[in-house]
Amino acid sequence: MSEPAPVDPLKGLRGVYAAVLVLEAITVALSMLVLPKDDPGTNSIAITLITALAVLMVVAAGLQRRPWGLGLALGLQVATIAVGLALVPALAVMGVVFALVWAGILWMRRDVQARMARGELPAQQRAAADPTDS
Repeated sequence: MSEPAPVDPLKGLRGVYAAVLVLEAITVALSMLVLPKDDPGTNSIAITLITALAVLMVVAAGLQRRPWGLGLALGLQVATIAVGLALVPALAVMGVVFALVWAGILWMRRDVQARMARGELPAQQRAAADPTDS
């Protein structure tokens, strides 16, 4: 009989990354509602950039299982704040709020990795106590 695949504790965090990216994409897309209506030239650039950011966030949500997925998500976070500072201040504010969310997620990730290294995760405890491994 084959052994069960080892549990990957970071798999759950990758799901959280994807969920945050989708929620952020919705927020970014909704920022088009607060664009100033007086300059059509700036509006077309802003709509293009904001739409591209929202679409890239949804695509990045699907790429979180890749080793570079987290880096892509964090890069999009920086781009969101930059676009917000340049075009829509409300988007910059939401970008900072989501940056704080990402900081919390990265802190949790660091904690999980530290527990993994020490062998303190429940899945690791069950594997160590399982007598069928001998």
